Amino acid sequence: MTSTSDNPRNFTLREENGEETSVFTGQTPRQAALKAARRLDPTDSEAQASREEFRLREKGTKKLHIYEGWAWREQAPDDKPDWMAETITEANVSKEGIEHLDEL
Repeated sequence: MTSTSDNPRNFTLREENGEETSVFTGQTPRQAALKAARRLDPTDSEAQASREEFRLREKGTKKLHIYEGWAWREQAPDDKPDWMAETITEANVSKEGIEHLDEL
């Protein structure tokens, strides 16, 4: 028997106007937020990265997870596979809170 933590959950990126544009999958809201943060415009280093707020709604719920995310470019590791680019996008997130929507 599998626990609920083994099942991926879907989170939609929610814009200011309430429109939901992209879907990110993860076992936790943070996993999905990291995927969303990698789509931000990356800078040359983590220290230069500007933080951007975004909101993810867990599908099937009225729970809105609020994150601050940032992304930067980094050299790929020396043992990277042949298909991987020389530079990769790294990201980090900080959870700002949770809101509950009145309606969908």
